[in-house]
Amino acid sequence: MIRRREFMTLLGGAAAAWPLAARAQRAPMALVGLLEGSHLDDRQLEAVRQGLKEAGYIEGRNLAIKYRSGDGHFDRLPGLAAALVADRVAVLLTFGPPAAMAAKAATATIPVVFATGADPIELGLVSSLNRPGGNITGVSFLVTTLASKRLELLRELVPGATVVGFLINPANPTSESQTRDAQAAAFALGLRLPIHGASSDADINAAFASFAQQRVAAVIVGTDQFFGARHDLLVGLATRYAMPTIYYLREAVASGGLMSYGTSITDAFHLAASYAGRILKGERPADLPVQQTVKFELVLNLKTAKMLGLEIPGTLLARANEVIE
Repeated sequence: MIRRREFMTLLGGAAAAWPLAARAQRAPMALVGLLEGSHLDDRQLEAVRQGLKEAGYIEGRNLAIKYRSGDGHFDRLPGLAAALVADRVAVLLTFGPPAAMAAKAATATIPVVFATGADPIELGLVSSLNRPGGNITGVSFLVTTLASKRLELLRELVPGATVVGFLINPANPTSESQTRDAQAAAFALGLRLPIHGASSDADINAAFASFAQQRVAAVIVGTDQFFGARHDLLVGLATRYAMPTIYYLREAVASGGLMSYGTSITDAFHLAASYAGRILKGERPADLPVQQTVKFELVLNLKTAKMLGLEIPGTLLARANEVIE
């Protein structure tokens, strides 16, 4: 039998614990808005969740995420950004230049964290990488100087190539620098580089038909969210015309593309989400310097190579970060 003193002690302990439990159950949910021009796959979303988790924010426990995607229709982004601002998100995470620009236009007070391959200073997102100022900071990753590297990798895989097509979106602010980089690399390798611009699905179809007429040996797809949202279309056309093609996103290779080389998008998203977590804890975007990720990945698809009659050199296989069979 419990004595009265022991009972009162137990009761007092329970009473003290109850407010703590009640407060834990009523812990406020941090609301984060996620704005993307095309869409995020499961790996990319997991990178975002992991970055926030490392800061102590777990979706469904003390974190809620509102996902908004333009699904490849970038003209929708300003409206989606305005809606997230109206929802009073605590932090706005954006992926890609169009989403970052839409967020900047939508708010000057809500913290914005971007992940973009374009120069954030040239875009007007920040005034300085070390001291962003204002309500915006984020992660910048290299894209404009990778066309030459992709051309070198294609030449290694298709050593007999003399003509390589280059697909670029002229609406992208980095298109000129990407084109200059590719042209310089083609000249150094003694290659002819037919260039075709594409800003619509019809343009992409026309580009591959043109490449076929010009008998290009392989194709480079420029770095652009518009192309990233259409990797199924690009892979399908590369397969139809039997053209070895290199992309900038691993997801294209996972969908049946031959090869990709570029910055690790998942690493960039993880870093951006980590910054969002720090801001939720009270740090100011103005005090967080723009990070620059330098993690790259080469991905190869053996099944596609076999279908195209290509034998991947052992030296290329040894350098691959991932080989899809």
